[in-house]
Amino acid sequence: MADNIKPVRRLVVIDENDKSKAIADGPSPDVRTDPARPGFLSTRIWVTDRTPARIKGVRETLHMPHTLEPPPGGSVCRVMTFPPDDVYKGKVGAKEVQAYFAAMGSPGASTYSPKALHPYMQKTRTLDFALIIEGEITLVLDLEEVQLKAGDTVVLRGVNHAWSNRSVHPCTVAFSSHDGCY
Repeated sequence: MADNIKPVRRLVVIDENDKSKAIADGPSPDVRTDPARPGFLSTRIWVTDRTPARIKGVRETLHMPHTLEPPPGGSVCRVMTFPPDDVYKGKVGAKEVQAYFAAMGSPGASTYSPKALHPYMQKTRTLDFALIIEGEITLVLDLEEVQLKAGDTVVLRGVNHAWSNRSVHPCTVAFSSHDGCY
């Protein structure tokens, strides 16, 4: 892990005999990287496999298959750190992007094209809430780009997009993704 990036602390709290209790407190055990983007981290926090989510009797969910999209009817919470684009600009092509989306369990999410506005353009059938925690990032859309900074939130509704960090510092974004339909 890069020296200047802290691991994501994950606290899991349950109800045991009508008393709240922490059963896990430490770095999330599910962290993915992208070799083509040094400094990129995707930390999965929790997954649900249905709505409403099971609350009683569930102590861990990270054993579920790793994908960008949540399971059908479910949700996934993750924190992602995006390195500055200059770290990988001009060094990433179809092969590297394909390898990333395959490693994330979602090869069909990529909308890569040599003519795309950003190599990591993607589209999933999800409703995503994104909160910029630290840094600055540009949301790349088909028809426009939107500059975002810490504290800004985005609601993505199954759209083609990419995240472009044009600053010189990493940017951390928390995502809550929910299965959707068109």
